[in-house]
Amino acid sequence: MAGNLSIEACGNLFAASSRGASSNYGIGSDGRVGMYVEEKNRAWTSSNRANDEQAVTIEVANNGGAPNWPVSERAFKTLIDLCVCICKRNGIKKLVFNGKSTGSLTHHRMFAATTCPGPYLLDRFQEICSRVNDRLKKESEEVTQEKFNEMMDEWLKAQNELPPSSWAADELGEEFEKAVNMGITDGKRPQGIPRRQELIAMILRASEVR
Repeated sequence: MAGNLSIEACGNLFAASSRGASSNYGIGSDGRVGMYVEEKNRAWTSSNRANDEQAVTIEVANNGGAPNWPVSERAFKTLIDLCVCICKRNGIKKLVFNGKSTGSLTHHRMFAATTCPGPYLLDRFQEICSRVNDRLKKESEEVTQEKFNEMMDEWLKAQNELPPSSWAADELGEEFEKAVNMGITDGKRPQGIPRRQELIAMILRASEVR
């Protein structure tokens, strides 16, 4: 932002149409995030229409001035969080920073003669890329409840379709066939996991037969 602006102050500057500038998001030194232009719309950020039409742009407050234009650690942490969020919502599985505009992580100096984003952030772009990608990889590997349920359903289905184990067929073959003939079990799903209601029914049937 070339200044230690709050997200409100930055938003007020962008609100004036005469300024001809904006960004999708802004991050203050306190770590708060402001959204000025929805991601589906183009912000006027990088002095390059083609880039602005495809990029999600972020302005970060500087908590110190020239020449390094540093940002607070709180703002930097939020920057990582916001980049992860943007990537996940837009189906970006991995950020690429190659120092050129062909990468998926870009900065203002790639499109205009400017000191933005300043040496402090510029020196940390590869770190930003690595930290975001580490988070994306880790979070993609985490098993959600929905994924666990799906995996469990697939496992149970596979178990239900298995034939009797070789040892069971050899040692319990006659007993299993006898239980089927007596109506204790239907003989299906020999390796399936029985529910309590099924166990109760089988126990009652066995006791009635005796």
